[in-house]
Amino acid sequence: MQIRIEPLADESPVVLPEPLGFGRVPTRRILTCRYEAGRGWADAEIGPRQHFVLDPAAQIFHCGQGIFEGTKAYLRPDGRINLFRPDANAARFNRSAERMAMPNFPEADFVTAIETLVALEHAWTPRTDAASLYIRPVMIAAEPTLEVRSSREYIFYVVLTPTGPFFAGGFEPVAVRVEEHHVRAAPGGTGEAKTIGNYAASLYATEAARVAGYQQVLWLDAVERRFVEEAGAMNVAFVYGGKEIVTPALSGSILPGITRDSLLRLAPDLGYAVREARLDIDEVIADIESGRITEVFCMGTAAVVAPIGRIGHHGRDVIVADGRSGPVATRLHRTLTDIQYGRAPDPYGWIRVLDTVA
Repeated sequence: MQIRIEPLADESPVVLPEPLGFGRVPTRRILTCRYEAGRGWADAEIGPRQHFVLDPAAQIFHCGQGIFEGTKAYLRPDGRINLFRPDANAARFNRSAERMAMPNFPEADFVTAIETLVALEHAWTPRTDAASLYIRPVMIAAEPTLEVRSSREYIFYVVLTPTGPFFAGGFEPVAVRVEEHHVRAAPGGTGEAKTIGNYAASLYATEAARVAGYQQVLWLDAVERRFVEEAGAMNVAFVYGGKEIVTPALSGSILPGITRDSLLRLAPDLGYAVREARLDIDEVIADIESGRITEVFCMGTAAVVAPIGRIGHHGRDVIVADGRSGPVATRLHRTLTDIQYGRAPDPYGWIRVLDTVA
């Protein structure tokens, strides 16, 4: 893919604010590429970040054809920059596109787009612990028509934002509430696609949980309302006896997380057994109270690993691991982030190193 690069008017030194927060500070550039049926993808360029001009009838507003990805760039001890499994994001992006009747974006071009933009914006990569440069590739439908059908025009774009920990407390236990009335996704729906509609559908229950004093929602399945699926926008796992990690099996309504996949692959090398299963929420709660489940944690790109210390269920709170971060979650978090930041060798071939020095 040939990418045209426009100069910036503002070349002043980058000064990052403190605290960074999550996703609040845009870098100065954006990458865009446009698609038309019969022509394919063309006009890739990187230029100053600016607003899009879209027709009010653009199909993103009416049919909701929109997908995105999330990955990060990490500052290494030697000053270079690591990218973590962007090829896996490219593959998942296209699986989401297929489900949403959107065109494939060439996976090699997806990775090239990220590498080129991050190299240009390398100065925005934070130097502080637990901070990174968040990367958001997006595809939206842009054809101006009110017809209910797949669009014939699309915009692919990538934006960057320096970001701190996803949760304000960093690697500290969070509280989740089991959602008993609303559902995130159903079998045969779009739950395994990273599409904007899934996140819109989650907001009502999430905001209600926050008002009640919880940071996230623990989602149950849409059919029986009893099997655990996700924690907020992240996958979730349960530790039995400090030795076995059990996570909900991918059901078609659960997003196949890249962090989830990475942790399931490295956990056995750390001596933990790994199992995917259907997990009944009542049995989970009973196992926490009996001590069979010793830890619960979320896993996703934004937080990497986030311990869960409190679960609201049927109007009462169940405390996990005395409300503290457990040893398994702590070790998994340290092991994976050490690989991501280049503090430890990568035996899995997950890291792509940019020679640009931040």
